[in-house]
Amino acid sequence: MKKNKVLAIIPARGGSKRIPHKNMRQFAGKPLVAHAIQQAQACPFVDRVIVDTDSPAIAMIAKRFGADVPFLRPAQLAQDSSRVIDSIINVINRLKNDDGYTPTHVLLLQTTSPLREVEDILQCWQRIKQSKATSVISVCATRPKPKDLVSVKNNSLISAKVSASKNGVKLYGKNGFVFLVQTKALLKEKRFETKKTQVVICPEWRSVDIDVPEEWALAELIFKNKRRLRAHMATFVKKQTL
Repeated sequence: MKKNKVLAIIPARGGSKRIPHKNMRQFAGKPLVAHAIQQAQACPFVDRVIVDTDSPAIAMIAKRFGADVPFLRPAQLAQDSSRVIDSIINVINRLKNDDGYTPTHVLLLQTTSPLREVEDILQCWQRIKQSKATSVISVCATRPKPKDLVSVKNNSLISAKVSASKNGVKLYGKNGFVFLVQTKALLKEKRFETKKTQVVICPEWRSVDIDVPEEWALAELIFKNKRRLRAHMATFVKKQTL
């Protein structure tokens, strides 16, 4: 049986207009990019952790926290209009050509989801191993932007273009926590949401995707008070069932 080789890739572009130097800024005591690195390192099934960046400064931080930065992202893939999938494919091809390394799976962890927990990633890994899915993404029950709406039934992604819940299909939003995909499917379909995608549902309260300063402040407040929030919600749920 072929041994799985899971490559964790953390995209961390140097440019950020809304929050300057976002990936290097201190979030709850460490650079934002470091949270994703340490979450990947805590997953026993991850074979290699790479930070994909165009910034030498971010590369230095990534290496300090134990990630691999074998090369910098080409400038043409580091523009505001650049697609993450193109950068990921570039990393896969470079590793194959330079090191002869080809992973069986790719795990994409975005730095803008610091409230993600290792358990979220582990659940995605279990789902892809125990199902016929070629990719697994994390979602949350929420009121997302129309472009992020997806429909889910029996933990499978039904459609990425929906307007309302019907026929037992509930609407969820992609929260950006985890994108896990078989390498062959990714290279063939050139996307993380493949034709056989399943989902792992995560709590809405942790699904803050940092894009603007207000979201940064909210995410950091939640991060620092996660234990208290969990205890409070557990008490609330208990009272509701009495």
